[in-house]
Amino acid sequence: QVDLVESGGGWVQPGGSLRLSCAASGSNLDYYAFAWFRQAPGKEREFVGGISWSPGSTHYADAVKGRFIISSDHTMNSMDLRMNNLKPEDTATYYCAYRYSLQTIVATTTSQYPYWGQGTQVTVSS
Repeated sequence: QVDLVESGGGWVQPGGSLRLSCAASGSNLDYYAFAWFRQAPGKEREFVGGISWSPGSTHYADAVKGRFIISSDHTMNSMDLRMNNLKPEDTATYYCAYRYSLQTIVATTTSQYPYWGQGTQVTVSS
């Protein structure tokens, strides 16, 4: 069992920045993948970005590419999502997800992640 706890989030004006963090407890394998998903009201949960155990293996959704950066510290079993140049359409509840995997390619669908955090709200508005 892996427990995930997100922190960060909140309200920011368009063009601003926020950082989300996700801490995993209970993980005990070296091969894993972290990912962030988000869900806006009335919409399906969508992939934002993720990182695997292989150094440099990150993948981002086109909507956030160039604005969001994911980093992970395996020693601390944590992942950060730095969000820059935020837009109103980035407003959503953001969820951290985790899975054990030997694959270096980051999975992008919700069904591939068995472990989820409780979500943290990000609101971008003026």
